[in-house]
Amino acid sequence: MGRADRFAKAAFALLCIGSLVGFLVFPTYPNYDSYYSLLWGREVLDLQAPTFEGFRVPTEHPLAIVAGAALSLLGEIGDRIWIALIIASYLWLVAGVYRLGKTAFTPLVGMIAAALLLTRFDYAFLTARGYIDIPYMAMVVWAAALEAERPRRGTSVLVLLALAGLLRPEAWVLAALYWCWVAWKASWRQRVQYAVLAAAGPVLWALTDYAVTGDPLFSLHYTSSSAEELGRNLPISQFGSAIPEFFASLVKLPVFVAAVLGLAIAVLAVPRRAAAPLALLAAGIVTFVLIGIAGASAIERYLAVAAVALLVFAAVSFGGFTLLEKGALRTGWMAASILVVVFGVVWTAIHIDLRRFDAELSFRGAAHDSLVEVLRDPKVKAGLRCGPLTLPNHKLVPDSRWIADLPYEKVRARADPKLKPQPRKGVGIYVTGRFALFKHSLTSESDSVLIQVPPRGFERAKVTRYYTAYIAC
Repeated sequence: MGRADRFAKAAFALLCIGSLVGFLVFPTYPNYDSYYSLLWGREVLDLQAPTFEGFRVPTEHPLAIVAGAALSLLGEIGDRIWIALIIASYLWLVAGVYRLGKTAFTPLVGMIAAALLLTRFDYAFLTARGYIDIPYMAMVVWAAALEAERPRRGTSVLVLLALAGLLRPEAWVLAALYWCWVAWKASWRQRVQYAVLAAAGPVLWALTDYAVTGDPLFSLHYTSSSAEELGRNLPISQFGSAIPEFFASLVKLPVFVAAVLGLAIAVLAVPRRAAAPLALLAAGIVTFVLIGIAGASAIERYLAVAAVALLVFAAVSFGGFTLLEKGALRTGWMAASILVVVFGVVWTAIHIDLRRFDAELSFRGAAHDSLVEVLRDPKVKAGLRCGPLTLPNHKLVPDSRWIADLPYEKVRARADPKLKPQPRKGVGIYVTGRFALFKHSLTSESDSVLIQVPPRGFERAKVTRYYTAYIAC
């Protein structure tokens, strides 16, 4: 084992310890979509058809439902274990980025790429909120890393892409493109085996949709309509300007500029070494465009995999001198890289506001505890026997269902246009506090302020830091 590998393993061990400390100090919980995966998993265990349709219900992801079913067996701590698994996936992603950078270029490039990922706080926030994008990215990056180590590797890469394809449909395109690559020099038997693996993601997804809704293309139709309702469609004419903007937002402008420079250096100087990260970048952009053309949501985090490839190329700008023999060019490049890195570290240390991160993460845990306190109050539990639980909009619906173990029909959003007239009995929860209002209540321009006004006949029963419960029986 080389010195670089020993250093990388020691750094990774410290990162694992730090992640464990963060998990315990900042108790965050799954995001909206992930809570639904837990709920759908629980419904499956109860031998009920998952509720894939409803007011702003997210699109299902088959592998996430399987994970949700397994974690539901653990009871109320299942949501925290979900976060633990996403954190583990984040660590796996960091290791994959290091492996890809090291294999394609040099160990130093891999370490710099991993360090850049750790300093892109958008990825850490996705992790803290339990987004399935993190394990999806980890699988895709490791597929690229394994392919970089041994071209046309075949089965192991396709297995990873098949699993990724049960989390996000972009992996279907990656699997299809990879099949074309490996099938070119494979035997007919191997081609059939590879085709089965490449088709596993879309086939299993369609079978899940068909079993639950009767429509094998339900997710595609539902996602397109949801994107239109939420205003997430992106006209084709805007892709040319939107993609660079999204990249700059994900990796930040200085790193984006370094990535463009590193991409040019890698393609011109070592094109074969650049093949795997370049394929990852190109495939990420292509799948993002295809998603937009299909009418699904076009948001920046769907470019996150391609952005990871950019981080590897940015690392080439800073550590690519290790590709050169000793000499004046290598020494000058190294000196310039050190100066830029030192400047970047100092500038970040001066301008970063850690209080904002602390406030954001602390709010997640405190708000969850506040909601638990409300829903487990004896008066609130008694009120639920009189009628449904209503919440301002869709934001708190899955959290409340998970905490109170309530079925879909017992928890409704007051912003839902189908909820008219509003229930006259039951429990209504209202958000208090300015920060919580804009996180969990007034989150959409279409949401009326009236969703925060208790109707006549409802009396205040429980008050916590962020939520107040009103009851009518």
